[in-house]
Amino acid sequence: MNYKFFPLFSVLFLMSFTNLPNNENAKIKSIVVEAKSVSKNTSIFNQLDSNCFELPSFDCFNTALNGFYSLREKGLIEKNILTLIDFSMSSNTKRLWVIDLEKNIVLFQTLVAHGRNTGEEFAKDFSNQAESFKSSVGFYATGEIYNGKHGMSLKLDGLEKGLNDKARERAVVIHGADYVSESFIKQNKRLGRSQGCPAIPVEMNAKVINVIKDKSCLFIYHPSAKEAIISKLGS
Repeated sequence: MNYKFFPLFSVLFLMSFTNLPNNENAKIKSIVVEAKSVSKNTSIFNQLDSNCFELPSFDCFNTALNGFYSLREKGLIEKNILTLIDFSMSSNTKRLWVIDLEKNIVLFQTLVAHGRNTGEEFAKDFSNQAESFKSSVGFYATGEIYNGKHGMSLKLDGLEKGLNDKARERAVVIHGADYVSESFIKQNKRLGRSQGCPAIPVEMNAKVINVIKDKSCLFIYHPSAKEAIISKLGS
């Protein structure tokens, strides 16, 4: 196949839909844009240095990367650091990743807790409401470090209205917790749970926080809320 004709083919392909109704034409263009985005993100994913860690699912990474680019363009995040939390996975697995997108390498993979009312081993129910003791999905910008009842902690700003924008009000932060450990899993058959914070192991706390602080992108993923996450992104 002669790939030099691909750009011309793409133009002719789009031109063939110019006589369609506006809504149908918009759908076609949206599909083409999404296909280009998936192709670009696939290339980045395939070149990602795992640093001996397991990689996140492509669906989680793809959704996160699209959001990262959108938020950076809007000036809502500043660092080329992306933190992913995949709440579709068992809490007994390491479901948090910190990725340096400038160097294209995974820096950390670790355990992370969900809220006590979000589920037992698996996260199922999410909320943006105070005192719900549930986790909130979607995109966040990391804030400033402070010392609280859990010691060194990191404030978070939820960027999606109705999904997580009450994070500060709810005091949803990243902090270390002794119930986030392999020993807790062995004793209780599941990881401990928080009051809604993405709590991480005590020994990982300072390492992670110092890398992701000050306006990097944090994304909490769950497939049940994927459409809502995308539609409210940056709202």
